[in-house]
Amino acid sequence: MPHQHSSSRRLSPSGDTEDIVALLAPRLVHFAGVARTEHVTRAAQEMQVPQSTLSRAMVRLEQDLGVELFARRGRTVALTPAGRTFLGSVERALAEIERAAEEVRADADPATGKVAFGFLHTMGAETVPGLIQAFRADHPRVRFSLVQNYGEAMLEKLRAGELDLCLTSPVPDAPDLVGRRLDEQKLRLVVPADHRLAARRRVRLAEASEEAFVTLETGYGLRRITDDLCQEAGFKPRIAFEGEEAETLRGLVAAGLGVALLPPPAVARPGVVELTVTAPRAAREIGVAWLDGHPDTPPVAAFKKFLLSRRGSLLPA
Repeated sequence: MPHQHSSSRRLSPSGDTEDIVALLAPRLVHFAGVARTEHVTRAAQEMQVPQSTLSRAMVRLEQDLGVELFARRGRTVALTPAGRTFLGSVERALAEIERAAEEVRADADPATGKVAFGFLHTMGAETVPGLIQAFRADHPRVRFSLVQNYGEAMLEKLRAGELDLCLTSPVPDAPDLVGRRLDEQKLRLVVPADHRLAARRRVRLAEASEEAFVTLETGYGLRRITDDLCQEAGFKPRIAFEGEEAETLRGLVAAGLGVALLPPPAVARPGVVELTVTAPRAAREIGVAWLDGHPDTPPVAAFKKFLLSRRGSLLPA
């Protein structure tokens, strides 16, 4: 395997890493094959490539690296110390690529693939477990990677490719996303059990205009809805506490630290009373969102179809 070809792109010590990878990557499998067999002809037969192509690839690889990888004896070769060092790293890199390929193929398998699914914290106790249980009646081996977060954070994960689908509120209206309304969830005014309004069943939101409110933090969809409903009722809420989770807010209400606009709980919470808001109409839309133009694997497509089929019956009655 004589050194007869020169590389026009020999690497320099200060070469850009991306350039190095682009230059070397196509030759690594060939290098590993020759190193494993220690015979150019045998390696060419195993990899089903012309022997001349393989010989040229090894010469150029050495020239690009500026290092002798093989000691040559005719068609037989032996690794130099530098070649043995390089081979260890190459084998680990190729094994990692193989592992990644197997993983993405497994995730896309129609029967056993994976769906990365995000949803609001308020849907984690009852709604999402029920949805997955119903879906897996027909797709028993599909796997789920579940992420609970607030709406804006989930939309960013969609854009970053970390989620396939998410249940969120409000339904997003953005050029790079697709949002579909699935259901509506009524919000209630939650007050302490000993509150002046606790004996009531219904209330106008304006009747709570002088109350301290406990709310989710700015950036949460429910916080924006709370601010908008209070504005529609003619006042700006006086915020006493901000949190990240609805049930924590219920606990603050039970402790007498304020009132809150919240969706119904999965399990009734002692120490609070939940009042129907008659004016303005207090509800939030729940929808499913995904990245526009992003191709779906078969399990993602099946779960998306399932969610869309639950339009109007997504939430427990």
